[in-house]
Order: sequence, then C-alpha cells, then structure tokens
Amino acid sequence: MLKVNLQQSSPIPLDVELHCKNGEILALVGPSGAGKSTVLRCIAGLHSAKFGQINCSDQVWFDRDNKKDFTPQQRRIGMVFQNYALFPHLTVYDNIRLALAEQSQSEKKIAQLLEQVHLTGLEQRYPNQLSGGQQQRVAIARALAREPEVLLLDEPFSAVDKVTRRKLYLELNTLRRSLDMPIILVTHDLDEAAMLADSICVIHNGKTLQQGQPDQVLHSPKNVEVARQVDVRNLSIAKLVDVEGSLKLKWHEYLLNVDDVAEFTSGQTVHWIVSPAKILLHQRVRPSRGEHENPVTGVIQEMITLKGITTVLLIIEDTHNEMLQMDVPEHVAMRNKLLIGDSITVSILSDAIHLMQD
Repeated sequence: MLKVNLQQSSPIPLDVELHCKNGEILALVGPSGAGKSTVLRCIAGLHSAKFGQINCSDQVWFDRDNKKDFTPQQRRIGMVFQNYALFPHLTVYDNIRLALAEQSQSEKKIAQLLEQVHLTGLEQRYPNQLSGGQQQRVAIARALAREPEVLLLDEPFSAVDKVTRRKLYLELNTLRRSLDMPIILVTHDLDEAAMLADSICVIHNGKTLQQGQPDQVLHSPKNVEVARQVDVRNLSIAKLVDVEGSLKLKWHEYLLNVDDVAEFTSGQTVHWIVSPAKILLHQRVRPSRGEHENPVTGVIQEMITLKGITTVLLIIEDTHNEMLQMDVPEHVAMRNKLLIGDSITVSILSDAIHLMQD
C-alpha cells in the first residue's frame, strides 16, 4: 500500500492525500498544471514537499517532521516517462540492462522482461528502429527491471496513435495482473482512466478534490468543482420542495422525482447531474420503459454520432433555454427518425439523478 500526504504553498501549491493498494491502478486526473506530475516527482524522490509523509508498505519514504527523505535509489521506483526517455545510442538490451539491480543475472532477466512485454527477438534494435508502441514497452520493461515497489506511469499513451493505444491498454491490463505493487497512472483522458484504473483521484490547483472508484467519481462527484473537472455534461441548479411529504426537485416548471435525498432538506438549493445515458427517449415506434418517470419535452438543436452512439442536444421547454444531452444507440435514433428541429419527450430516471450541495 502506498500512502501519500503532501502540503506546500510554493513553488507549486500542493494539498494532496491519496492511497493505492498493491496490484491496483490509481489514475491521477486533472487539467494541465494541476500538479499531477509534481506528485509523481514527490513519490519518486525527485522533489521534496515542504510538509507531509509518504509511506510504502512498512517503510517511511518521506517524513518532513522527522527529517526522513529517502533518495530515488532507496525508494526503488519504476517510472515510465511521457517521451519514454530511452537512450538512443543503446540497444533495447542495453537500455534494460542499465536498470538491472543485479547484473550477474542480466541475460536471463532481460529475456524474461522482454517476454513479459511481448518484445522477444528485438533485443539488438535501437529505439529509432522501433514503433512508438514498442518504445513504450521497452520503457515499461526498463522500469520493471529495477524490481520496483511502485510503478509510476506519466501519460504513457499520449505519444502513440489511437489504434496502438488500444492495443497497449489491453497489454497493460494483462500485465498488471502479474504486478503486486501500486501503479500510479497520470492521464488527461477520463475514458482512459475509467477503462484502466481501479481508483481515480481528481487533482486541481495542487489539491485532491476526490478519490474513489471510477463510476463513483465520474457519475457521483461529491461537489460541483469535481463535476466540472470530470466534464459532467448535464449540470444544473434546482430547488428541493416538499410535495405531500416527499422531497422533489423543482427545476423551472418541472417537478422531478429523486431517489436519494436523505442528506437534503426542503427549500435547499442544489446542483444536480444526470448521465446522458440515463435519459430515456420516448420512442415513436413503440412505448418504452419509464415513459411516465420525470418526463420533459425539448427541441433537438444538434445531433452527432460517434462509434454507434448518437448524442442528442435538447433545448428543454419552460427552462429559459437550458439544455440536456442524451446518448442513444445510433439504430434507435435512426428508427425514430430523429431530426434537428424535432420536438421529443424524454424521461430522466429518478435513480440516475445525483444531487450535490450548492
């Protein structure tokens, strides 16, 4: 288990608390300049925060109060940089050999590592003779050659094309099953984080905003700041009102049923979100489930289809032109002959509405 608690006001502000278990991937997400790479540098021992602690398993790597600060060599970190940082004048074999802790077993160990990252037979090639994906695999093999206690990945997929990236996702997912260590992944790509990580930590302006499982962070953020950082598409403000003993969400002229209102009171102004995938189209060809659950009507302003999913942008009636985004399978949009300018009715599922304190 890796536990990190860091604070400083300069040169880059930090107020970070995160943890990652052995065998798990923790994704650090946030905008450029949020402090993600600085956190990696602190874990690796390349930068020391003004205050805080870093613990790995039963070792204290950093404790400012007790003046303990392990060197990068003492921490046994494996790190994969964004540009891979391979030595261009050395072969694949020699790039990996330099990182080995025990040189006497180098040939056998390097063969094992190359097999692990599917590069057997490329030992004598130079970095410029490899594809971007192959260079990344060499960088991972070199990081693992140190037999690290923690593996750090600093945007490792940003330098390869989409086709190669998807192959590398699958390879990393397979590889991590054999790695009994915390893995920290820095990424700007929320889809990448959701696909690969067991846990997501949102960082903004050097501060940890929320850590949790991907579905929890992306679809049930704890506050508006987190919601904005994870690019929530349907974010609105409304008021809770008491209707015959039940709390309902008064959104302009609509009264919406909400399942989870335990922490809220009548009269409270709240922010609320709903996933575009949890908004149901009232189909024109046949009735659909939930047609009477929180129905709202709007006019289609825009539609775009990507990979079989059609995103529909609606201007909702009686809301002063507020918008909702809805995702439907492409065949549903085609079967219902949805067109820009059409008026349609949709249902907002009550169990999909997530409320946040104003």
